[in-house]
Amino acid sequence: MENRICNLFKIKYPVIQGGMVWCSGWRLASAVSNAGGLGLLGAGSMHPEVLQEHIRKCQAATDKPFGVNVPLMYPEIEKIMQILVDEGVKIVFTSAGNPKTWTKFLKEHGFTVVHVVSSSKFAGKCEEAGVDAIVAEGFEAGGHNGREETTTMCLIPHVRRKTSLPLIAAGGIGTGAGMLAAFALGAEGVQIGTRFALTTESSAHEAFKQLCLSLNEGDTKLLLKKVSPTRLVKGTFTTAVEEAESRGATVEELRELLGKGRAKKGIFEGNLEEGELEIGQIASLFREELSVADVMKEIISDFNQGMEQIRNLTSF
Repeated sequence: MENRICNLFKIKYPVIQGGMVWCSGWRLASAVSNAGGLGLLGAGSMHPEVLQEHIRKCQAATDKPFGVNVPLMYPEIEKIMQILVDEGVKIVFTSAGNPKTWTKFLKEHGFTVVHVVSSSKFAGKCEEAGVDAIVAEGFEAGGHNGREETTTMCLIPHVRRKTSLPLIAAGGIGTGAGMLAAFALGAEGVQIGTRFALTTESSAHEAFKQLCLSLNEGDTKLLLKKVSPTRLVKGTFTTAVEEAESRGATVEELRELLGKGRAKKGIFEGNLEEGELEIGQIASLFREELSVADVMKEIISDFNQGMEQIRNLTSF
């Protein structure tokens, strides 16, 4: 397979692994890159020295390209950016902030820069900032989401109309059929989070993985909209959030309820009662924990089969 995304990142398949907090360490990123996609380290849950360690371990585990996802709201952002320069990282995905803030710096240091957006308006700002590609993420995605609540199926065509930059679709994509649908709408690559978060190489806790692999349709919900819209597994913590939101809790009250380290407690430590359990809607399609290599084979096989089915359906 060859297109602008494959050429941009020098990868075999236009499949990018999401840089997810508490899931995307060096084992996951290197496994995805070795399987022909683009692995990303999730800097959002790493202190600078931890990120540096993961970069070095990833470099030792793969000779293929990989990158780092950096939320621009990160409190030690200057240290993170300097580490990326010093360690020779070549690909950076930025999110949760204004792309103009760091794109110029990154481009001056030879990085390929991609920014994540949830609307066509911000896609236009990305092009103005000089990024190399855009990830358009619909609200089916797990974790932090855009306030627009636009679905991937609606978002991708809007962004495609807005920009001619290479476009990566994200949110609710975890199969080859989903990848094919995104391509039909104008995407040239897909970013997959949930499916890779539930693989053997993910650093998420086993209890979290097994819970997510048992979910049914409708078992996640977008909450915390006053603070930062986040898709969560329904459970003890989400019930407490819903009750607070229904009585009109203020931003301050919701932040107090959220506290600190709750995502780590749920995803990384496996506390399913008190943790913040972030996962995408598409988790309900999966029941088995597979290796990254098997997931990638399944996605590409599914994509190719879907292409053949469409050819058969459209032979007028």
